Amino acid sequence: MSNDIAYPVFRTPDPALALSTARRLMEFGRCEYSEVSADAELPSVAEVQRMAKELPEGWCRGREEYGEFDGVPYEDQPPLVVGVQGPGLPADPAAYEGRLPVEWEMWDVPVGSIEDAFTAAIGSNMGRIRWENLSWPDAPDVGLYGEFKHAGVSLLLNLSTREFDEPADDHTVLVHVRSAIVNGRQMREPYVHWLAEQMGLSVIGAEQRS
Repeated sequence: MSNDIAYPVFRTPDPALALSTARRLMEFGRCEYSEVSADAELPSVAEVQRMAKELPEGWCRGREEYGEFDGVPYEDQPPLVVGVQGPGLPADPAAYEGRLPVEWEMWDVPVGSIEDAFTAAIGSNMGRIRWENLSWPDAPDVGLYGEFKHAGVSLLLNLSTREFDEPADDHTVLVHVRSAIVNGRQMREPYVHWLAEQMGLSVIGAEQRS
């Protein structure tokens, strides 16, 4: 079993520029199996309902307390907890008590199907777009092998890390590769530098682990 590691290579307060930069990187490794996912954290009922209206195909899941539904059959749990698409969201604000923030998500959809709409709709909320199943090429001139299993690009919107734990006023592009640590050293970091350089970019921060 292996894990990925990601490095920031671009940061800007302009979401459109961040998206176009992330797309340039993604296209460098895009293949027929590539997919994209998006998720967001919505802190208020108004934002949940707005996102559901603008992106009704997304799934929304509210918080639950640990053990809150132990022993309760799945079909008897609130739709907002188990997951519901926009048209099925409750209209009564009382249904969201104790459920905020709500997670909005779409997973494994075709590249190009959601990125523009999601970036336009995110507003000041924390969100993330991730392109996966890419294929980074070999770099034989510098003795570096390519990457497939963990090849990816992430765009963090109003976030500094992919764990949704550091809100930000700008947007960051991350490049993902396989993690390979030998004697405490990350052996794949030089490959990330090479990938960034192919797009006229550079690594601008510390690694982020999943």
